[in-house]
Amino acid sequence: MSAAERNDQGTDAEASVVDTAAPRRKHPIGAIMLLAIAAAALWGSSRLTWVTVSSTDGLTEPRTDHLNGGVWFGALTPLALVLLAAIAAVLATRGWLRRIFGVLIGLVAAVTAVPAFALLTKSGATAARAATLAELPGRATVTEVVTAPLPAVLALLGALAAFTAGVLLARMPQEAAQLSGKYDNPVFRRAAATEQVTQRRAEDAAAGANSASGQLSERVLWDALDAGTDPTEEAGPPRDDQGKHAE
Repeated sequence: MSAAERNDQGTDAEASVVDTAAPRRKHPIGAIMLLAIAAAALWGSSRLTWVTVSSTDGLTEPRTDHLNGGVWFGALTPLALVLLAAIAAVLATRGWLRRIFGVLIGLVAAVTAVPAFALLTKSGATAARAATLAELPGRATVTEVVTAPLPAVLALLGALAAFTAGVLLARMPQEAAQLSGKYDNPVFRRAAATEQVTQRRAEDAAAGANSASGQLSERVLWDALDAGTDPTEEAGPPRDDQGKHAE
């Protein structure tokens, strides 16, 4: 077997491996699962009671208000829906666009973690905020504020899962981004086919071959035709040969 034949077989085998590997890298299953877990955690946290506030106004019976996550942090449920929508966006995007979505998901996760972290560390004016959200009358006095750590921890876990998913998407391997752009975008695919045809013509011209069409896969041939390049066109003779013919 000649060296040229071995190179051709190696090229075909490499193309076959790339074609079969591309679908496997098409959907980042790990990131998608983390986004689903994060959305579920945020939705569950929004239904649980974060703060219980007891108050009295001296005129009526003492009252107790239970503030769930949706009330304490109004964006909690919308952010859970955003993460669900992000799953569809990840499935619909490839390459660098998917990496950009990863960065945006990381920012959403950071925003989600702030209220839960503030509640757990008691770094905010919890009593005043509870009185405002409970819509207590101006004469009312807050007698007790009880915070529940479990919903805040659940929200933090959801934010952590979303942040990890964003990091996985933003740090997608470069070769995966190239494969996605090359094999999913017709423009890149046709440009790559034209480049392969041009390169093979140059190699065949140097080796004295007549045509490069028989050494390229059918997919590359069709993509080259779509790009306006005729892969069956014979390569011209080298310049030295042209000079000799002219003489």
